[in-house]
Amino acid sequence: MSFKDHFSQRASAYAAYRPLYPDALFEFLARLTRERKLALDCGTGNGQAAIGLAARFDKVVATDASAEQIEYATLHPKIEYRVAQSDASGLPTRSVNLVTAAQALHWFEPEKFFAEVKRVLVSDGAVAVWGYGDPVLDTTPLQETLHSFNRGMLEAYWAPERRLLLEGYRGIPFPFAEVDAPSIELKMNWTLPELAGYLRTWSATARYVSEHETDPVTKVERTLAVHWGDPRVPRTIRWPLYIRAGKLRARHD
Repeated sequence: MSFKDHFSQRASAYAAYRPLYPDALFEFLARLTRERKLALDCGTGNGQAAIGLAARFDKVVATDASAEQIEYATLHPKIEYRVAQSDASGLPTRSVNLVTAAQALHWFEPEKFFAEVKRVLVSDGAVAVWGYGDPVLDTTPLQETLHSFNRGMLEAYWAPERRLLLEGYRGIPFPFAEVDAPSIELKMNWTLPELAGYLRTWSATARYVSEHETDPVTKVERTLAVHWGDPRVPRTIRWPLYIRAGKLRARHD
């Protein structure tokens, strides 16, 4: 099966400039399961979620359809990386305690992915999907500049699937017994060059570059610099985190 590959060409930047998930998220995930023998992380990218899971599970299998993303994934003795579609993990039936998808569900075919989740989960297994929305900077001038770039210059270049993410995945049927998730946000302290690196990982940025053969981040970085101060001094960037989690419903087979 083919897949919409928005990130392979920027896999190295993705590995370097994506925000990290907080410990509070993984503490919540670990509490979802009675046993922590095996976790499956689908759409793992460079393994950001897989690394957090590896601190709490005996083993993690992390899959991504992009071989380039897997090439840049962070190695860990508890993680086995596989190039595989989200609905074809290759794992045995009823072998997984927790399945996760971080910043990835909107790129999947949800029905096929959830069918694979139901297949691989043990009877008391759990699933969690999450993603983060638009970044928020720490002053009004900076935020207005970034918002204008994101929702102005790049708006037409975002894939329609991103709307599913910005809606917190609420528009996607979730065939599990849903569990209340805590309110968590992502937070990073980044310099201006680090923020610019992150903006270059966006799929919309890649589309803009492909169409116009120019880097749109260069211009917005100059404008941000006017209000940033010393670009080497970190500022706080926040992202809202959307989480849906659930337990496998009672089986009737």
